[in-house]
Amino acid sequence: MAPAAMGSASGERGLRSLVWQKLKLSVFDDCRKEEEWKIIILDDFTTKLLSSCGKMTDLLAEGITAVENVYKNREPVPHMKAIYFITPTKKSVDGLINDFVSKSSSKYKAAYVYFTDICPDSLFNKVKSSCSWAIRRCKEINVSFFPYESQVFTLDVPDAFFCCYSPTVEKANGKDAIMEAMAEQIVTLCATLDENPGVRYKSKPLDNASKLAGLVENKLENYYKIDEKSQIKGKTHSQLLIIDRGFDPVSTVLHELTFQAMAYDLLPIENDTYKYKTDGPSGKEREAILEEEDELWVKIRHKHIADVLEEIPKLLKEVSSKRKATEGKLSLSNLAQLMKKMPHFRKQITKQVVHLHIAEDCMSKFKSSIEKLCKTEQDLALGTDAEGQKVKDSMRVLLPVLLNKNHDSYDKIRAILLYIFSTNGTTQENLDKLIQNVQIESDSDMIKNWKYLGVPVVVSSASQQRRQSRKDRSSEETFQLSRWTPVIKDVMEDAIENKLDSKEWAYCSQCPAAWNGSGAVSARQKSKTSYLDDRKSGSKLIVFVIGGITYSEMRSAYEVSQAYKSCEVIIGSTHILTPRRLLDDVKMLNKPKDTVCIKDEEKH
Repeated sequence: MAPAAMGSASGERGLRSLVWQKLKLSVFDDCRKEEEWKIIILDDFTTKLLSSCGKMTDLLAEGITAVENVYKNREPVPHMKAIYFITPTKKSVDGLINDFVSKSSSKYKAAYVYFTDICPDSLFNKVKSSCSWAIRRCKEINVSFFPYESQVFTLDVPDAFFCCYSPTVEKANGKDAIMEAMAEQIVTLCATLDENPGVRYKSKPLDNASKLAGLVENKLENYYKIDEKSQIKGKTHSQLLIIDRGFDPVSTVLHELTFQAMAYDLLPIENDTYKYKTDGPSGKEREAILEEEDELWVKIRHKHIADVLEEIPKLLKEVSSKRKATEGKLSLSNLAQLMKKMPHFRKQITKQVVHLHIAEDCMSKFKSSIEKLCKTEQDLALGTDAEGQKVKDSMRVLLPVLLNKNHDSYDKIRAILLYIFSTNGTTQENLDKLIQNVQIESDSDMIKNWKYLGVPVVVSSASQQRRQSRKDRSSEETFQLSRWTPVIKDVMEDAIENKLDSKEWAYCSQCPAAWNGSGAVSARQKSKTSYLDDRKSGSKLIVFVIGGITYSEMRSAYEVSQAYKSCEVIIGSTHILTPRRLLDDVKMLNKPKDTVCIKDEEKH
């Protein structure tokens, strides 16, 4: 996520604001001295963490004069003190120790060391024996997740997908280690939210969720036992639901037509950065960061593309009408002229122009090939057409997509998958024919490997199961090409209304205090000095998906929070998915581990 301004504009930025306040309290305020400047030393993880919730100007305000990387060679500054905000990993600790080999050659005057989470004894003892003379503070602050948006977090471990679902990973090693690490990260999220939730898990399709839930439950219990500052001893009025990615495969491959999900699916947006050209194809290339400090982005990101295309020109007309500076049709070239004539509106117009560029980019892709796909996808996903008539022959619905030369192989694979998901699997003979006819032999593992996520792909005709029953949303107003609702939205609503089946959604421990998601606000006392004082009161529902979440699932968290005012929904995962990236990851699941790039940054 791009760096975020932490001024008054971001006061309501939820998780991101909360993390910054915790870092400010636990790190910067902890070692502050009037009129004293310090250097901050970060590793790759903490660099990303800090930039997800603060800017360089915020660090300057905290007395930080320079930011350095613990892994790199740096010039000594022996008259200055340094803050080390690092992960408790061997590589980062070695970087710290190397800066203080001896008193005469130390890089800095003193070190204030803050670990993101629990430092293993072996590493702590190593620090103690090597450079304790230089260390003024050494603390664990328990923040090792990334606040991606106000109600969205990630653990930033995309490799977890391979480790948790690949049949080639040795069960005893890679998988257990990554499960332990994820559980520790999730506990730091709960601690930051000041919650000790009842932990529940979806019992199917695999056992990853139950394993992770058990680890989280144990670590939560241990954390609140040893955390002397916390007033929380028992369970709070919140729930944490842990789910395996295979619980809803449809939402991962369907083409979404809400603005954020559509843009990230169809356009080459990397690191939340959208590149576009002003004044036509030969114009100057510009970059725009899609972030919550852009209030227009927050306002329109979850709206349907049709509404966005209606809304932005209206906003632009409002600005231009203040000085009738444009005449005739509102176009991007007219807007460029308008910005030259009205420099004081430049910033406001620039944001609107960026989103108009994104919307028009999405629509040009949509009109060229996606529009026809969407009707087929919706019919397959729901099993009914736009008129509510049942789809009798899914293959007949699928065939026109497979025969259309305008669709690339990814889009055809997505349609085939929706066909397979809709029938809860197909026969081996049928699958072979589909792969052969569409000539996707080299990418066939993008389809076959879904079995490793617990999703039926090949079945005998006799054992085909019934379609999963869904909440009836026929009365809700929607666009014909956007009738599908992510399964996670049903789950969130049922959890808040206390309607989740306890057999399907087991608790890890004894049932905690009565869940009051849709009812009364928790009466638990909070410390008057807590930085959480001003957070939204009420219950929290935290949903964690192993193996990635989609932008449409993120949108569901905001929609449900809006509908149930007394319960805030926070959603998180190992990482955030786009359909194309997910298919590439699924394809690699049956490859040997050494052919897949896995970051190996274990604690030692």
